Amino acid sequence: MRLVDAARSWNTTAAEMEADYPAHRYATAPYRRLIRAVDVAAPPGLVFRWLCQLKVAPYSYDCLDNRGRRSPRELTPGAGELADGQRFMIARIVEFETDRHITGVSLPTATAVFGAMALTYQVTATAGGCRLVACLDVTARSRAGRLRADLLTIGDLVMMRRQLLNLKGLAERAAESQGFTPVRGVAEH
Repeated sequence: MRLVDAARSWNTTAAEMEADYPAHRYATAPYRRLIRAVDVAAPPGLVFRWLCQLKVAPYSYDCLDNRGRRSPRELTPGAGELADGQRFMIARIVEFETDRHITGVSLPTATAVFGAMALTYQVTATAGGCRLVACLDVTARSRAGRLRADLLTIGDLVMMRRQLLNLKGLAERAAESQGFTPVRGVAEH
């Protein structure tokens, strides 16, 4: 179980682990909280716009979760237009704040496989650009539900880590092409 406990967070601070995320309002208690984070040397608005791309493709391992099709490497026109109820990966959007966060709850097909889930992707400005934090709350009501949540924890770490690193790289590349210069010397978490 130590592996599962360690996999519940990746690259996070203690404050991020304790923070209150919009996903918590939609999670079915009791739940397991999974938190992943990455520093991005790009402006928050640009990083948020790349988050909107998760309506288009998963940006993790395309061979596994995108039927082998490559997630777009350019911003898709219209993808930044959000609305409650829109599909967002394996969820539907229930709440968002432009340039700040996107929150969703699992679609019925995902709930049938993984249990009820709520997720938030949150962007926070920093001196060097921004911090991108993903919070996934997975229902763990029964013994079977806790086991399913623990198994999901390992798989999610692999997939979401890749997703966050891909979004980071794409946003940083776009920011650089727009002339964004991050503050140097900002430590990665």
